[in-house]
Amino acid sequence: MNNRITKWTAAAMMMAAVICSCDDTTDMVGGSLTDNNDIFQQTSLVFDNVKSRSIQVDSVLSSGRYSYLGHIKDPETNTYVTSHYTAQFSIQPTLTGETMFPAKDSIRSLENGLVMADSCKMFIHIYSSMGDTLNPMKLSVQEMAKPVEEGRQYYSNYNPENETGMLRNDGNQIFKTKMYTPVDLNLTDSLRGLIYNGQNVMSLKLDLNDEYTDMKGNKFNNYGTYIMRNYYDNPKNFDNTYNFVHNVNPGFYVKSVGGSGSMSMVYLTELCVYFRYESYDSIYKGSLIISSTEEAMQTSQIINDKKSIAKLLENANDTCTFLKTPSGLFTEVELPVEDIINGGNNGVLSSAKIEFTRLNPSDENTKIPAPSYLLMVPKDSLFSDGTYKTFFEKKNLPDYKFSYLASLNKSTNKYSFNNISNLINNMYDNKQKGKASTDWNKVILVPVTVTYSASSSTTITNITNTMTLSSARLVGGSNNHHEPLSISVVYTKREE
Repeated sequence: MNNRITKWTAAAMMMAAVICSCDDTTDMVGGSLTDNNDIFQQTSLVFDNVKSRSIQVDSVLSSGRYSYLGHIKDPETNTYVTSHYTAQFSIQPTLTGETMFPAKDSIRSLENGLVMADSCKMFIHIYSSMGDTLNPMKLSVQEMAKPVEEGRQYYSNYNPENETGMLRNDGNQIFKTKMYTPVDLNLTDSLRGLIYNGQNVMSLKLDLNDEYTDMKGNKFNNYGTYIMRNYYDNPKNFDNTYNFVHNVNPGFYVKSVGGSGSMSMVYLTELCVYFRYESYDSIYKGSLIISSTEEAMQTSQIINDKKSIAKLLENANDTCTFLKTPSGLFTEVELPVEDIINGGNNGVLSSAKIEFTRLNPSDENTKIPAPSYLLMVPKDSLFSDGTYKTFFEKKNLPDYKFSYLASLNKSTNKYSFNNISNLINNMYDNKQKGKASTDWNKVILVPVTVTYSASSSTTITNITNTMTLSSARLVGGSNNHHEPLSISVVYTKREE
């Protein structure tokens, strides 16, 4: 056992106060939990035999609220990261019985007596972008022939172009291209400043007003007319998302096909159908807006240079460990669990704190942001038979027993996990019970994106892999030239 900085203190206190910092008046409700004459001894130790290394991952689970689009250079590897995405549209049943379109006989947009749409548009709403947002970029939108199905986990290496029959390629499919800049140069500076929190976002518009031929050979004057006539011919196809994507619109594949220098986070993709209808002897303009949401399947495909990432590790020579997104590098940490448990001299492990110091980039001009949040999770909960899965596939959240969340403290440049004693105790118990694998005392640090409840800034509703470009080098590795990576622990023991 390699430990240092030993300190002994003794205090008269109740065990409950040692462990959970109870209110002063607790003993007035139902009596004291322990004899006030009990004396407990605390031992503080620091173990500097924590081991860490970088591990490269091929892909990560592609899930979450946002999609990603763009082509941006990673200055650490001098290679490019590209992202495309697929989007389906969500149909949410209403509790009030409200219909998606007005009654058919009220529609005043007509073609030879048949319902038609005045126009149809697709909007891609960008929440935020990184890189040079004034660079001209180019995207394409292609109609899908089959939907991305539920019941399967899609990772960031999923490419619909590689799956037979996923994309429509019969010559009549929707295929649009558009040049854009992630920041609209037509907006004033003051209006651009209003784009925040998904409330006022940058929007890209594509017209879908060309003649459209569906996969059965039926022709329509535009795509909106196809949507409307489907609705009136078979409204059950609009009862829910499953019916809609399997019978009307399987979704679209949005691909970055030109330009370089920026990566955008897409907040929503929307399909809008415009029409006129009559109500109380007046003609009104109406619209149907359906959106890609978390309730419908979305995938983001990430393409990066795996060989260059491996070369980055090789050149670093284990003098640090890496965190790199998207789908790049995690840090694996081996905790000295048995040393910690056996070092308590029959005391109870009540606290264990570990901090990971970020090394500032050697070139500050790279301007790659560090991950905002790190998830610490047992390796066995993240990988199974060498496959990256489990924790994210089950949509787990940090429980502070087996998984923990830490944010980057920019003033100290550290990610601090303030008390992982539950994790260490559980790891040791599993080892004693014969339930441990070869990775029983290892955890993985994963950069994550955290979603909080709209009603509470502290309630986490979702944890997903970070899909934007971020990078950090941490103190550690087998050739660490800095202070040893350590864990400080506190034991509590009742004096005889």
